[in-house]
Amino acid sequence: MSNYHIKNLEEYFQVYNKSVREPETFWEEIAEEHFLWRKKWDKVLSWDFKKPEVKWFENAKLNITENCLDRHLATRKDKTAIIFEPNDPNEKSEHITYGQLHERVCKMANVLAENGIKKGDRVCIYLPMIPELAISVLACARIGAIHSVVFAGFSSTALATRVNDSDCKMVITSDGSYRGKKQIDLKGIVDTALEECPGVETVLTVKRTGAEINMKDGRDKWLAPLLEQASATNIAQEMDAEDPLFILYTSGSTGKPKGMVHSSGGYMVFAAYTFKNIFQYQEDDIYWCTADIGWITGHSYIVYGPLLNGATTLMFEGVPTYPDAGRFWQVVEEHKVNQFYTAPTAIRALAKASVDFVNKYDLSSLKVLGTVGEPINEDAWDWYNINVGDGKCPIADTWWQTETGGIMISPIPFVTPTIPTFATLPFIGIQPALMDAEGNEIKGNGVQGRLCIKFPWPGIARTIWGDHARYRDTYFAAYQDKYFTGDGAKRDPVGYYRITGRVDDVIIVSGHNLGTAPIEDAINEHNDVAESAIVGFPHDIKGNALYGFVILNEERETEDNDQLRKEINQEITAQIGPIAKLDKIQFVPGLPKTRSGKIMRRILRKIAADDAKDLGDISTLLNPEVVQEIMDDAL
Repeated sequence: MSNYHIKNLEEYFQVYNKSVREPETFWEEIAEEHFLWRKKWDKVLSWDFKKPEVKWFENAKLNITENCLDRHLATRKDKTAIIFEPNDPNEKSEHITYGQLHERVCKMANVLAENGIKKGDRVCIYLPMIPELAISVLACARIGAIHSVVFAGFSSTALATRVNDSDCKMVITSDGSYRGKKQIDLKGIVDTALEECPGVETVLTVKRTGAEINMKDGRDKWLAPLLEQASATNIAQEMDAEDPLFILYTSGSTGKPKGMVHSSGGYMVFAAYTFKNIFQYQEDDIYWCTADIGWITGHSYIVYGPLLNGATTLMFEGVPTYPDAGRFWQVVEEHKVNQFYTAPTAIRALAKASVDFVNKYDLSSLKVLGTVGEPINEDAWDWYNINVGDGKCPIADTWWQTETGGIMISPIPFVTPTIPTFATLPFIGIQPALMDAEGNEIKGNGVQGRLCIKFPWPGIARTIWGDHARYRDTYFAAYQDKYFTGDGAKRDPVGYYRITGRVDDVIIVSGHNLGTAPIEDAINEHNDVAESAIVGFPHDIKGNALYGFVILNEERETEDNDQLRKEINQEITAQIGPIAKLDKIQFVPGLPKTRSGKIMRRILRKIAADDAKDLGDISTLLNPEVVQEIMDDAL
């Protein structure tokens, strides 16, 4: 029997050691015992990181929705699969059982097929966090169409780029969406985008806000009447384990977004196994991930991971501060949430509000807390631990990427002892390596380097849609036979990992290659600094000089900014050397970030170089308003 649910530290080490010593045997046991396959594989794994090429469960046949839905009908038909919590707290939440979800997915699958979508076609889904989003994702998977979910906060330009790159035949959207007090014209954004997208034949539209919209004859259709007429019976399309399941775009540091392609079989096994263990999910638990399905977190840990395990997963349409900063905690109390998974950005924002917003709600149902999207700072970790978890809920500080498909390094709650800001130990089957700049592996503990993975795991993205050469160059060219994450990490004396941030941003100053991550680490050691970002800007003598954008802690005592600048440079000099001192230090209210938590250095570079005339599309940022504030105060 395989260990599908790790229960203590001794068992973790036993299972982990087996998973790295006999990876094929380990993953074969997991796949065989816990999933429904129409045909078993001929070979568990074949891989070559030089090409690069990875295949798991070769020639196996399956459909992921049979594992998410059909197989639960015998025992969980009346169990709640999805709780939908609307933007407006006065609007009633909706509970959708596994039986109802199965029927709605089958109907939607039939609507897609009746509108010309077949196996291998790409469908763009641009919807708010409403049940139809999850249903559309699953309906695509059921008929073998490849879904490409685009976050419904992206601009028409960003949407058009993604639709065209994957040559989508259909877009599924809604008349509008709610985001806090705002009502957003989603259909209008789609209409503008599709002026540049000749390949789109059909737009299916969900009625959400009731706003007046334009409907283009021959292309645009209301979804509700089509669903009413559709059959509730649909036989799932047989898929090969290596058939693409979805494309999900992630921002490149330069150039166009990368359409990461995830497989049907390997992704299923990895998403399910990581979910079960990292959230310690039990049969009657209520699980809530606050992310949007437009991100990989939503794919793996709102839709696929939970449903593969027969879990109850909560979908939240709103924002953490509407109608006030107690909304998250009100939802936890109302639905008696047991596992709560959110981003450090949200935690920091809520920590700025009065703790009364937390204390007025009963959070005693919580068992496990999680963070995702970026490394969490110690102050935020402590606030979360004390005020939300009451010191009783382990925090799973998870590190992973769109490219990895699932969590790679994380504590297992009640199993792994936690340390604030540390992602702790690699998950089962994950083989990390720290590398130096010359390509040598740094062995032992108490070291720091560039984080690579030296053996494939089932959830690894198989390629970048339409650009395998870019996939190879981005992830496999830097270090031989290793996947390069682009992140740096420290491994402490007991072997725990702490992610230090991106390392692929190297600035040449006076002929010296300077990585931004170690400089930012040094700055962040200062007691008054909350977060920082370093970029280069042109310099007459050095070629490039360093410009620091620094967020200060709100409670800092000094108001002498020149003194603070001097202290920051002293910290850098002490830790790295005078060559890494900053020529300019600007104190800022925030940093421009993607919604997955990555700092958009491209924007900061333009501001630092006094070249902010064309910043491109910034509407996709988590906080586009901060860009103008930084520009107004630029040095």
